[in-house]
Amino acid sequence: LPPGDIRNCLTALSSDEELLTQVFQYRFGSKAGVNGHSLGNLLISALTDITGSFEEAVAESGRVLAIKGRVLPSTLHDVNLVAEVQSKEKQTTVNIAGESQIPLAGGKIQRLWIEPSNPLPYPPAVQAILAANLIVIGPGSLYTSILPNLLVPGIVEAINSSKAMKFFVCNVANEHGETDGYRCSDHIRVIEQHLSDIHFDVIICNNNFDPKLPEGVEWVMPDAQFEEQYSIYYASLVDKDFPWRHDYLKLAEVIIDLLEERTGPLNKS
Repeated sequence: LPPGDIRNCLTALSSDEELLTQVFQYRFGSKAGVNGHSLGNLLISALTDITGSFEEAVAESGRVLAIKGRVLPSTLHDVNLVAEVQSKEKQTTVNIAGESQIPLAGGKIQRLWIEPSNPLPYPPAVQAILAANLIVIGPGSLYTSILPNLLVPGIVEAINSSKAMKFFVCNVANEHGETDGYRCSDHIRVIEQHLSDIHFDVIICNNNFDPKLPEGVEWVMPDAQFEEQYSIYYASLVDKDFPWRHDYLKLAEVIIDLLEERTGPLNKS
């Protein structure tokens, strides 16, 4: 099981000092003999061997980082991502396997699936979804982080069965190799293409396009047709230092405000 997204979720929930989080995210150089892996990935892998369980390794890593909350994988089965990619010449399509290989294919992703296609969902993850007050999907890599979890049988069914509000957070900027040229509506279109029965109560999009982006990075822009079909909320969400990312405090404030607007004040104790 790839630990990268799990590592990112763990560090995001860490309540410990910033240094510990930086250590967990630290990536060794190629000369270190560990193929450029991050320390967090190595720790999760080591704990998996020691405890004999990926599930327990994630839990123990959370204790090391003193996280607030829980990080739950969508499945404990070993699955592989496969994408059908259309070449730039638009003459042929090829199947590309592997999370790290898909963005490097250099074409337009037509569809994505997991192999095997029927892994069992992780029961605590399903239970957490069903018990949630709010479900937030995104931001993140559309094809290699968001969709793979939703493709696990039982996850979307749990989301649809949950009484929670469902928010989708659209990325601020496009991701090269995955969503080049995508607008806000394209992100939703891709999700609905793969999961026709999923529904979002609110879609949150950035509307601050003033900061200058690095060369080759493009804003994810809204469009009028999108606004006619969905409940959209626009806000300035960019990080002033890293404008291709969300300012997590601004985003959190918007999410809480929208939730309270629809369900009433939260008990913040």
